[in-house]
Amino acid sequence: MKIFVLVALASLSACSWFHPRPKPPPAPPELVVTGAPVGSTVYVDDVQNGQTKEVIGKPQVLTVAAGAHIVEVRTGSTVIYREQTYVGSGETRVIKVLSGLNRE
Repeated sequence: MKIFVLVALASLSACSWFHPRPKPPPAPPELVVTGAPVGSTVYVDDVQNGQTKEVIGKPQVLTVAAGAHIVEVRTGSTVIYREQTYVGSGETRVIKVLSGLNRE
């Protein structure tokens, strides 16, 4: 009887060795905005995402939904930079602001 119990326990514990562990979900997509003038405002899909700033030399990082986006940098009501981009699930896309240029 003891041998049967030991074999049963060993068999049950071995089953857990062969089941794959679930993969963690991918990181949320991010847009990293660099080179925007201080005090300008970043818009993603015509929604304001705050004033641009660099904290200790690090650019502004925005978490967005996966898909196509239009990123604009505005000073007041003037668009100084506009770029259409796509970011997939778990990706990070860098937006390098080149004042006065559009990249679509």
